[in-house]
Amino acid sequence: MITFDEKQRVFHLKNKTISYLFSIEEGNLLSHLYFGPVIRNYHGERKYPRVDRGFSGNLPESMDRTYSKDDLLQEYSGNNTGDYRVPAIVIKAENGSRLTDFRYQSYKIIPGKPKLAGLPASYVKSDDEAETLEVTLVDNTIGAQLVLSYTIYNERPVITRNARLVNNSNQKLQIEKIASMQLDLTKHDYDVISVPGQYALERQPERQELRRGITEFSSRRNSSSHHMNPFVALVDKNTTEFTGDAMGVLLVYSGNHQFTLEKDQIDQIRLLTGINDYDFEWVLQPGESFQTPEAIMGFSQQGLNGMSHVFHSLLRDRVARGKYQYADRPIVINNWEATFFDFDDEKLDQIIDEAKPLGIEMFVLDDGWFGHRNDDNSSLGDWFVNQQKLTGGLKRVADRTHKSGMKFGLWFEPEMISVDSELYKEHPDYALHEPNRGMTLSRNQLVLDFSRKEVVDNIFNQMCLILDKVPLDYIKWDFNRNLTEVFSSAADPEHQGEISHRYILGLYDLMERLVTRYPNILFEGCSGGGGRFDAGILYYMPQSWPSDDTDAVERLKIQYGTSLTYPISSMTAHVSVSPNQQTGRSTSFKMRGDVAMSGVFGYELDLADLTDEDRQMVKEQIKFYKAHRHLIQYGDFIRLESPFDSNTVAWEFVSPDKSEALLFMFKQLHTNRFEINNTKMAGLDPTIDYHDEMTDKTYGGDELMNVGLFRDPTHTGDFLSEVHYFKGK
Repeated sequence: MITFDEKQRVFHLKNKTISYLFSIEEGNLLSHLYFGPVIRNYHGERKYPRVDRGFSGNLPESMDRTYSKDDLLQEYSGNNTGDYRVPAIVIKAENGSRLTDFRYQSYKIIPGKPKLAGLPASYVKSDDEAETLEVTLVDNTIGAQLVLSYTIYNERPVITRNARLVNNSNQKLQIEKIASMQLDLTKHDYDVISVPGQYALERQPERQELRRGITEFSSRRNSSSHHMNPFVALVDKNTTEFTGDAMGVLLVYSGNHQFTLEKDQIDQIRLLTGINDYDFEWVLQPGESFQTPEAIMGFSQQGLNGMSHVFHSLLRDRVARGKYQYADRPIVINNWEATFFDFDDEKLDQIIDEAKPLGIEMFVLDDGWFGHRNDDNSSLGDWFVNQQKLTGGLKRVADRTHKSGMKFGLWFEPEMISVDSELYKEHPDYALHEPNRGMTLSRNQLVLDFSRKEVVDNIFNQMCLILDKVPLDYIKWDFNRNLTEVFSSAADPEHQGEISHRYILGLYDLMERLVTRYPNILFEGCSGGGGRFDAGILYYMPQSWPSDDTDAVERLKIQYGTSLTYPISSMTAHVSVSPNQQTGRSTSFKMRGDVAMSGVFGYELDLADLTDEDRQMVKEQIKFYKAHRHLIQYGDFIRLESPFDSNTVAWEFVSPDKSEALLFMFKQLHTNRFEINNTKMAGLDPTIDYHDEMTDKTYGGDELMNVGLFRDPTHTGDFLSEVHYFKGK
């Protein structure tokens, strides 16, 4: 899959669908040539055109005025040495210089895909599944070596990238910026798609024209954040959900991230991604190395749905791990909206007794079971049982749940500490803070300094005391505030710029130790809902809570936007109370159920408040979901009609062999125009017939995809939904 043409000095990474080419240009600079649909051979057409461009400098060792870094398409650009565009790497040497100029030295091709030390990343199950190219560059002035890594899978239109900096000098080097990847592209009229949002309205896709100058998408919150997910896509102007080229880039990282796009003076495009250089510094002593997070590049010529399938498949198959990677996920009931902090053994037993007859498979005990926590002002960091609430202890609740035939789950927020806690009384230095400066409170809590091993060890040991004694099947891992006062009392002044990244490394270390020690526990990520919904967390936790907003109408947009990159198996969705607690909107039980059944299904309400009619509806929803759970969680998800563009919304799930399909259709608001809406399906086999088990009608696959289905315009009212299950005959 990886070749090097000695004569042309060109690297060619290719499989059945994509090619990626770059060359060693004059001066041993790496020059990007092409990324796109597979080509059989390359004959030199993209070699850098020579032109004397004013105010663009030339190489120090050359008198050739027609060759300049300033408009050369590069693989990884240095700083302040002839390229005036945004640099990929900035290093401060001991003499104060920030100049970098890395030139090609050597390469090697490795079967398979090496692991990244201390970081989540995509992986292979056998070495014949992928090949990896490592290209070594050197900056001889500062004595640094830069290893650029490229992995291409043999059956996926994906290339993964990372960079590793090695200090081979006898001086310390201070990294001020280091990108995971750079992609320089020739002039083209691209749109850029990002997925910004906010708390309770996460991942709302925005598409904009890429104009000259610098465009940045980033997070400075020390999490991937509700506000800007670590993903962007470059698409053609005419790209739709089903047609056109789409090139996506996803950073496998859960902290401060940065995507920078620059359109230069001749409309060439540079895309950089990696750790945000905001407040980032890293001291690299002689002999030490620094590893960047992984960036995943995916490509499709079948529009946004095609690009999404590329990422869904890779994230589900080669980023998620463990027992639950492909397992049918259980249907849960969470006690939070039923009891909040006000519960005891008797109340929990009532929920358990009410849940099992409905077909629910897991009971989850949320916040308030530990320390002396009766509100959100205390006890974070004290992971021992609140005996005043749970007089029989956690094991009694777990045994009671298991005896009923359900699994048992528990809520933790391991990264946080309350001032009113035993841990803070004993170790106030464990909180991130700068001495003699006030500490910013958010949700009345502080953040533990996970850059320190002893702090991570403390939380790990506390959690193990619970997990070793209580038979748990599931953990909901919450993270309910962003970081401030990112300063460690254990670090010297020279290393304070490392704390934000070291925090993330400490987090990954804790997660890795826990999932390794407790492989039978299903871990679910949460961050005030969807504030840390990213591929880094997915590596440890195969599912996450996309948003605290459980309103069915808002969830249409949240789940639609999340699916741009992330698979349905990673996306939990629950039926909550109506009127909704976040929006006050009233929606039918059916609408709420149909939206929630489009993800990993569960309930987030007080079962005791349900009417007999609602209870029957719950039984029917659970029966339906169990019958189609595997198709929903692991089938091909296809977006048909967008809530951002239309009053109607539609999506579908198709089995890999195209033998069955589920179609979900929603109407947001009623209009007296009695609009006639026609929904055309996609991804079916045009040569076979499909029986609609809801209407007892049969259609050809070609008919469903080209003629489509009319929705009944006489169905009046807001927030309507209908579901059709098609079985191939």
